[in-house]
This record gives sequence, C-alpha cells and structure tokens, in this order.
Amino acid sequence: MTTFHQFTATSLSGQPVAMADYAGRLVLVVNTASQCGFTPQYAGLESLYRKYAAQGLVVLGFPCNQFGKQEPGGANEIAQTCHINYGVSFPMFEKVEVNGALTHPVFRYLKEELPGVLGGRIKWNFTKFLIGRDGKPLKRFAPITPPEKIEAVILAALEN
Repeated sequence: MTTFHQFTATSLSGQPVAMADYAGRLVLVVNTASQCGFTPQYAGLESLYRKYAAQGLVVLGFPCNQFGKQEPGGANEIAQTCHINYGVSFPMFEKVEVNGALTHPVFRYLKEELPGVLGGRIKWNFTKFLIGRDGKPLKRFAPITPPEKIEAVILAALEN
C-alpha cells in the first residue's frame, strides 16, 4: 500500500527531500500562493507549526500558480514573501501543479486518498491535507478553513 512517505519533492532551495524524512511526524501539506486572499493563512500555519513542532507537527508549503496566477514569482521571491511578511520557518517546496496532467505526485496521491467535494480536484490555494505519523492521509480541509479552525483536529491526531 502506498503512503505519503514514498514520495519526494524538491525544496524551495532546489534540494530533493524524501517525504520519508517526516515519518513519525504529523504532516500538514498546503498548496500556497503569495498573492491570494487566503495568503494571510501563512501566519496561522506558522503559528500551528511553532506551537506543535516539538510534539511532532510539521507544515509543508507547496506554492502553486494554477489559481488566478497568484504565485507568479520564482523561488527567491516566494521565500522572501513567506519569511519577511509572515515569518514562515516551516519547509517550503518548489512551485508545483496540483491539478491537471502535470500534477505533482504528492498531490495526485493526496487527491486520490482524500478526493473532496470536487471529485479529486483542488478548488483553490490553501487546500490542506493532514497526514498521520504512519503516512496515511487523515483529513482534507477547504481553502476557506483557517488554520486556527483545524487546531483541535491536529491536537487529537498528535495525541494518538
């Protein structure tokens, strides 16, 4: 059976990262964008990361330019926006596609495991996927769901 830990992705700095590096941790994967109405969610994601990292939570940000072209910049611009405007310290990855023929394998897998209301498509930036310590996807959250509203689910998963 396939798990999240079998995939790899490229960090924003261009380094390959095995998702197996996050085995044993609770992972929140988010497709992000720097010029979106939901971009202020970076602050809430960072807050969750800082609050629960010691207990095993990691947030992984995957920039995407497929929705309204709201992530037009390159890696340096994305890194600056995340760090300077929102203090992001959680891992960020290179820009990916989350829908269509060029969907990144991480998102292809997550959409198959947790299809959501659009039958496997991602509706917009800041769709969130919570993955258990064992690499199995647990829950999908809509873009409109702010990070603060998923804290109870994260806490429950950290306690299991």
